[in-house]
Amino acid sequence: MMIKKHALRHAAHCLSQGGLIAYPTEAVYGLGCDPKNPSALERLLSLKQRRADKGLILIAADLSQLQPYIKPLSPRLKTQLAAHWPGPYTWILPARLSVSPQLRGKHGGIAVRVTAHAQSAALCRAFGGAIVSTSANKSGKPALRDAQAVRQQLGPGLDYILSGKTDKLANPSQIWDSFSGKRLR
Repeated sequence: MMIKKHALRHAAHCLSQGGLIAYPTEAVYGLGCDPKNPSALERLLSLKQRRADKGLILIAADLSQLQPYIKPLSPRLKTQLAAHWPGPYTWILPARLSVSPQLRGKHGGIAVRVTAHAQSAALCRAFGGAIVSTSANKSGKPALRDAQAVRQQLGPGLDYILSGKTDKLANPSQIWDSFSGKRLR
């Protein structure tokens, strides 16, 4: 897949200015913003019609981009994550105390993923850090898999749609809880 650098720069600029964007991920289009921007997080939750207590997922190009959000990891957990990342595996890890409840929801952990999707990883690198990645759809509606469907459902509330292809996975990423070791989705 050809990654258009000017489109990535524009998407990253939108994120840095507090904008909301949609972009392809492993299975569906993601809805994202700067996880450190409270007003962008509020806009995202409002557009998605999602309760804040559910929490949000962050994606990153590598583990270092997640360090500001997660507590130091045990060697055992680092080994476990290395076996799954990059890849379509979201892990709930212990969150730093400084992490906003807008990201954690009512939970003590935060959901994070080192993405294997080339364009999403390139977006994180262009932005310079992790970004929010929740499915681009209104809560309770099916996840959207292409830019046109995203534009139809969420278009007026978005600042930019980064066109591209998903990796065509049949289901969104698996979610694993590092506290219990159980698969949640």
